[in-house]
Amino acid sequence: MDMVKDSNGNALAEGDSVQLTKDLKVKGSSLNLKRGKVFKNIHLTSNSEEIECREGKTTIVLKTCFLKKA
Repeated sequence: MDMVKDSNGNALAEGDSVQLTKDLKVKGSSLNLKRGKVFKNIHLTSNSEEIECREGKTTIVLKTCFLKKA
């Protein structure tokens, strides 16, 4: 598995916390994520450019280019 890195080049690990660097609209949902939102306890995926995290009761996949380690 490749090393998973955030937008600043910091390594991300299972269970880390990340922060959004940009406002994002979630496809297929009315959900809007604001810049600065922190996601805790992330889950790494098989793709080194994506992570999974929870927003309420929903699991969403975010690209690491929009995240920084919190």
